[in-house]
Amino acid sequence: MEGEGKVKFGKNKAEDSIQESFSGGFVSLLREHELDAPRITEAGYRTAFIHPNDRWYRLWISFVLLWCIYSVIFTPLEFGFFRGLPAPFTAIDGVISAIFIVDILLRFFVSYRDARTQRMVYSRSSIALRYMKGGFILDLLGCLPWDSLYKSTGRNEILRYLLWIRLYRLKRIKAFFKQMEKDIRINYLSARIAKLVSVQLYSVHTAACIIYYLATTMPPEEEDYTWIGSLKLGDYSYVDFRDIEFFKRYVTSLYFISITMATIGYGDIHAVNTREMAFSHTTEKFREEMTNLTQYIKRHNLGHEITNQIKSHLRLQYECNPSRKAFLDGIPETVKARLYQYLYFEIVQEVPLFKGCSEKFLNQIVMKLKEDFFLPGEVVLEQGAVVDHIYIISHGLLEEVLTGENRAEKPISELEPYDLFGEVAALCNIRQPYTVRACKLCRLLLIEKQCLSSILQLYVEDSSQILSNLNEGREANPGKKQLVSNISYLISKREAELAMGVRSAAHHGDTKHLKDLIDAGADPNQTDFDGRTTLHIAASRGYDDVVMLLIQQNVNVNCIDRFGNSPLLEAVKAGHDEVANLLKANGANLNLEDAGTYLCKLAVENKVDILRRMLEHGVDPNCKNFDHRTPLHVAAAEGLHLVAAVFIEFGADVFAADRWGNTPFDEGHRCGSKLLMDILKHARKAKCSG
Repeated sequence: MEGEGKVKFGKNKAEDSIQESFSGGFVSLLREHELDAPRITEAGYRTAFIHPNDRWYRLWISFVLLWCIYSVIFTPLEFGFFRGLPAPFTAIDGVISAIFIVDILLRFFVSYRDARTQRMVYSRSSIALRYMKGGFILDLLGCLPWDSLYKSTGRNEILRYLLWIRLYRLKRIKAFFKQMEKDIRINYLSARIAKLVSVQLYSVHTAACIIYYLATTMPPEEEDYTWIGSLKLGDYSYVDFRDIEFFKRYVTSLYFISITMATIGYGDIHAVNTREMAFSHTTEKFREEMTNLTQYIKRHNLGHEITNQIKSHLRLQYECNPSRKAFLDGIPETVKARLYQYLYFEIVQEVPLFKGCSEKFLNQIVMKLKEDFFLPGEVVLEQGAVVDHIYIISHGLLEEVLTGENRAEKPISELEPYDLFGEVAALCNIRQPYTVRACKLCRLLLIEKQCLSSILQLYVEDSSQILSNLNEGREANPGKKQLVSNISYLISKREAELAMGVRSAAHHGDTKHLKDLIDAGADPNQTDFDGRTTLHIAASRGYDDVVMLLIQQNVNVNCIDRFGNSPLLEAVKAGHDEVANLLKANGANLNLEDAGTYLCKLAVENKVDILRRMLEHGVDPNCKNFDHRTPLHVAAAEGLHLVAAVFIEFGADVFAADRWGNTPFDEGHRCGSKLLMDILKHARKAKCSG
């Protein structure tokens, strides 16, 4: 008993401790909430603030909410159907404005809970500042008598657009639905349905008012060229639609906008002018396409299965991409390029076939892409079909299936995002080897095979990279051997075309075209069948800007063609001094293997100008041919006194002996030319005296 007493005593003591702790916590909680109450000492000062949960204030909020609903419903009606309110509505408008002005004044006295401290704020300045930063301006603008201002300013149409400021009051209706969803006394599903239905009905109501307004903005003489002015329902005509009663016009507008938004109807009401078409273009276009499709199906008596597939695909295109083409056709190419790059560049970059390719090449691919969607079970490519496009998988999953005898199918592989298919059949001009079918909803990017072939031919280096990528996976996919061969052919063909283009651009001095070709992968060092490079051609033609571009591309300035000519020699022979100086400044040499024979040949041909330029660029005038004869020997033997004078001017030796011991003076004496002998005697005398 004594033990039990001790245990009981201990238990009571523990319970007392817990109760004391709980009581202390509860008191602390009460004290914390006491901080929310205004600490007021002056009598009557408590009434200077309104608690947001005050019963009377909640009733006022509900009262204002009713007028908010009226205001947001009536505002589109006033904008669309009234050019100045009738007297009864003007009075109601004034009453509503007065109610909302009172509400604005009251909100300067409504306390609020601080989001950071979770305490009620009763500071008048804080309350006013918070409201002023919030919706005060829009609330005040919504209370202005816009209809009276419209009438007093000579019915200025711009003022009527300011009516839409009142739709800011939708914020209160939204808050009401949000509170209703949180109220556990109301079924959540019912609250959500009520909200969604309200939004849908209000959207239809607003759109109906706007579509009617579009008809009223046409000049009076053109009002029959509107959706309602040209409307005939049965025997009833809407030619003078302004004189028809308001309710009938409103219901007609609701009917038009409902069938337009729902893409149903029978074509009895449709958009007529451009603005109406722009307002209802997308759904109207889809409805027309579906109507045409239905007529086509009936005319050709198509089966139920293929009919459902066609309609499903059309609906999928509409839902996923309703107006892409119309939108893209209206924007500049530069903006379109940036848009395509944003949408597709990262996808193309991840395609294994394009790994390591340049950004310029990928941008060209991206610019040519089109987008398509496929439902599960839909065949993208049929086995044995002729393929005109290459497909890149953006999203979804597809399967490759081989169809054998008796329509038996054998799975080949699955295709996932970033995989490519159709490229072998398209680029190699063979039939599609497998059937490709969508397993999930797929988004595919398409590029025409001609576009891809053109891009591959333009970017030779990237084509080589693609060839390398193909070779890496060729063992895993033997079916791509032919694709490797075809791309190799495209590369060699393009290299030949680029080489011809480079030589043509150098021949005509087209620096810009030459630079574009080099940027596209052309090799400026490539030689023709005579071993001549682009620099040979440019130097012989005297295009210093082309020569400078080639030097900047680090071409070989001392390359020799099949005839032993260097670019500098070509420039010197042609008399292009600026080009010759430019080449010499960048390390070019004449590189004459047998200068004696070459100069002797020029001497026999009496090419004085070329000889002078050659000697000016450092060729030795005493160089000898295989018989140890100098060019002066040849000039003296032929009696070419002008040629001899040039060589003597540049220091040719008149006493040089050939392998038979003859000097130029001996050759001149045999020739018997008096002018030549005078030149040689003068040179010998100068040599002896020197």
